[in-house]
Amino acid sequence: MPNQKTFLAALGLALCLVAPALAAEPPTVSIDNFSFAPRELRVAAGTKVVFVNRDDIPHNVVDKAGAFRSAALDTGESFSIQFDKPGEIVYFCGLHPQMTGKIVVVP
Repeated sequence: MPNQKTFLAALGLALCLVAPALAAEPPTVSIDNFSFAPRELRVAAGTKVVFVNRDDIPHNVVDKAGAFRSAALDTGESFSIQFDKPGEIVYFCGLHPQMTGKIVVVP
């Protein structure tokens, strides 16, 4: 049976390897200065993406294909959605249609 010091060292290593995965934040798209950043985001299927309005006016996020539409987001508010199927999702701001972005979902 390993001694206590060896056990604690192994436990510490295991926690160091697992903790980053547990603490990982979902990818974020910032809405600021009438644009989405990044304009194109690549994620794995099953990933939740968070859209955060950092602009000083309301914006929303609308799927061009009609699959989703957020409420108007005031400054500091967010909207999140999980993308389960591979493909390209083109979206825009329904209040300012010149603002566009794309999520590329890979298997």
